[in-house]
Order: sequence, then structure tokens, then C-alpha cells
Amino acid sequence: MPHDSDPSHPHSLLPPDPALRVQALETILREKGLIDPDALAAIISTYENDIGPQNGARVVAKAWCDDGFRARLLADPMPLLQDLGFYGRQGEHMVIVENTAALHNLVVCTLCSCYPWPLLGIPPAWYKSDAYRARAVREPRRVLAEFGVSLPDSTAIRVWDSTAEIRYLVLPMRPPETADLDEVALCDWVSRDCMIGMGLPRAPK
Repeated sequence: MPHDSDPSHPHSLLPPDPALRVQALETILREKGLIDPDALAAIISTYENDIGPQNGARVVAKAWCDDGFRARLLADPMPLLQDLGFYGRQGEHMVIVENTAALHNLVVCTLCSCYPWPLLGIPPAWYKSDAYRARAVREPRRVLAEFGVSLPDSTAIRVWDSTAEIRYLVLPMRPPETADLDEVALCDWVSRDCMIGMGLPRAPK
């Protein structure tokens, strides 16, 4: 997302020095034979290609197309997620919260960065920032506006605090202009941010 690497964005946490320190540490560990470059590459590839927001998008798209699946997902998501293979570390107990015209859900972890890895991959830097963790609870409507999400005053905002025991995924509202699209096409409308509640589904570019 654009705000992930925009240093002027109020929730950006991507200064160059930490990245350089990580790169230097990785080089030292490789030279000492303490890490296997192939194993490290495999882990990175897994999180880039197999574990990430594309998994959550599949769940959302299926819920948009299948009312029975949606009802079961909201009532008891874990059996369905396990059947799809989207479970495991950092996703042992998921709760799905649904956006409506009257209610917009927003997810934050006020203590650290608890996040549903099997469905969304690794959390973005802004999600872990002190600013987001504090302000999302205190002034969620203003933070949403900074991310480009303007909601009517009539829409209430509910903030969910993820913990080590429970993680949340937002089921966004399906855009009316997607009525003729199938599940595969709908996945392209579902971004990571809208499954945190910090964005809305949009047409793919």
C-alpha cells in the first residue's frame, strides 16, 4: 500500500537505518554459517506467495458469493478456515466481524502487533506503530480519514483489540458494482487494509 513506504504518512515506520541493521545482521549470520540462505529464501517465499492477504481475500470473496458460508463464517469460523488450510500459528482462534452500512469495524493490537498471519501474512509497519495503536482507539474516525476512508457520521465505528488468544478479520461490505463478478474476480477487490478495517474494497487497477 502507498502509505507503507511513504515517510510523510503519519503511520509510516520505515526509516532506512533499521533495514540496514537487519541486512548487516543477516550478512554476519550467513558468513558465520548460522543461517541457511536457502532456508531463509524459502521462508520469505512462503510469506510472499503462500501466506498473505490473498488468503483472506479468498475467504471474503467466498462469503460475498455464498450466504450459507458467510453465516457459518460469522458464527464459527475456525472449522471453515481449517478446511481451507488457513490456520496455524498466529491464527489459532479467529473472529470474523462484518461491516454494514450502520457499523464499520476496525482492528488494532494495543499491546503489541497480534495479527492473523495465516490470512493476512506479516503485519505492515504502520500496524505496529505506537501512533496507530494509540490513536486507532482514541480517534478512529480521524485515523481512518488519514488512510483515505471517510465514513458518514451515521456509521458507528467499533474497534476490536487483537490479543495473543483472539485475532480478528473484517468482512467488508461487497461493492454493489461487483454483482456480476465471480469469486476469483472478487478477490482482486479485497485488499489487506480493508480486512483490517483501514480501507474499503476497490476496483483493481
